[in-house]
Amino acid sequence: MSDLSKLALPHVTKLHAYTPGLQPTESGWVKLNTNESPYPPSPRVAEALREEIGADGASLRLYPNPKSSPLRAVIAKLHGHTLTADHVVIGNGSDDILNLLIRAFCTQEAAAGFTLPSYSLYPVLVAIQDGKSSFVEFDRSMKLPLEKIAASTARAFFLTSPNAPTGVAFSNTDIERALQSFRGLFVVDEAYAPFAKEDAVSLLARYPNLVIVRTLSKAYALAGIRVGYALAHPEIVELLDRVRDSYNVSRLSQTAAIAALSDQPYYDGVIARIKATRDRCIRSFAARGWFTYESQSNFIFTEPKNARGETGPAVSKSAYDYLFAHKVLVRHFPSHALTAPFLRITVGTDDEMLVLEKTLEAWLKTTHA
Repeated sequence: MSDLSKLALPHVTKLHAYTPGLQPTESGWVKLNTNESPYPPSPRVAEALREEIGADGASLRLYPNPKSSPLRAVIAKLHGHTLTADHVVIGNGSDDILNLLIRAFCTQEAAAGFTLPSYSLYPVLVAIQDGKSSFVEFDRSMKLPLEKIAASTARAFFLTSPNAPTGVAFSNTDIERALQSFRGLFVVDEAYAPFAKEDAVSLLARYPNLVIVRTLSKAYALAGIRVGYALAHPEIVELLDRVRDSYNVSRLSQTAAIAALSDQPYYDGVIARIKATRDRCIRSFAARGWFTYESQSNFIFTEPKNARGETGPAVSKSAYDYLFAHKVLVRHFPSHALTAPFLRITVGTDDEMLVLEKTLEAWLKTTHA
C-alpha cells in the first residue's frame, strides 16, 4: 500500500468497486448485457434538448433547478392524484437514490438488508458508507422469504421487484405482507416495473415506511441521461433532501426526463414491443428444454443446457464465452450458487435476438459428445 493510500479512511482501502456490464467502444457487438432499451427515446427528448441548449448554449452557464421541482411535479402527476411533488425526490439515476437511502438510514449499528441474489450495487453502497449488511437468501423457487424478512433486524430492507437478475416479480399481496411485518424502512426497487404486471405504488398511501425507487434508464431509454426518482412519505423525502447534493441532476437531464414522461403513448408502444419479444424468446428457450424464469422485466434469466443435456456453472460459462467470442454480450454471475448456472440476457430487437439464437445454435453444435 502506498503512502497516499494510507491517507484514506481504513474501510475505503478494503472496498471492492461495483462491476458494471462491459461497454464496448468498437462496433459490431450485439449488446445484450446491461438491460438498456433496444429502441431510442421519444423524439420529444431530442427536440426538448435542442430547445434547452439553444443556438448558443447560453442556458448551460446557469445551475439547474436544485430540487428538480418541475420534474417532481410531473412524476407525482404520472403516478396518480394521491401523490404530490412532496412525495418525490429526484436522483442522478436510481443508483443516486439508493446511495441517499443508505447514507440517511444505514450504519454499522443500523444494517441494510437485502435479498441474495439481487442488485449487486447494494452491498457496495453499504461498504462505501462503512455500514453493515444483512442478507436473506432466495432458493431456486424465488418465492419471497416473508418469514426471514419479518425476522430481519435491518434498519432498511431493499427488495428488487422485478428481481435482478432473475426477472421474477413479487405480487402486491406478498409485498404488503412484508410491509405488515417489517418495522423498518422498506424499499422496493422497481427499476423494471414498467415491464411487470403490477407495481407497488398503490401501497404508498397505507404504509408510510414504504419507499419506491424508479429509473428512466430502462423503459424510458434514457440510460445515458441518468435520472431516477423515489416515491415516499414527505418526511422521508425531506430527509433525503438533507443528504442530497444541491445540484444532483443537470439541466439537460431534467429537460430530457420531463420530455420523455410527456409522451407515454410512445413508451407504451415500445414496452409492448419489448415484452412481445421477451415472451417469444422465453418460449424458444422452453422449447429447447432450458429452465427459464418467468420474466416481468426487460431481460431473461435462462439456464443453458448443452447438447449432452448437461447444465451447471461450467455449461453457462461455456455458452457465455462462445457468445463473447462471436461478439454477443450477455451477463454471467458465477459468484452465487443460484445464479452461476444461468445467463442473463437483455431483450434486444428481434434482429438482435435472432443473432443470439443462431449463435447459441452454433454453440450447441460444439458441445456434442
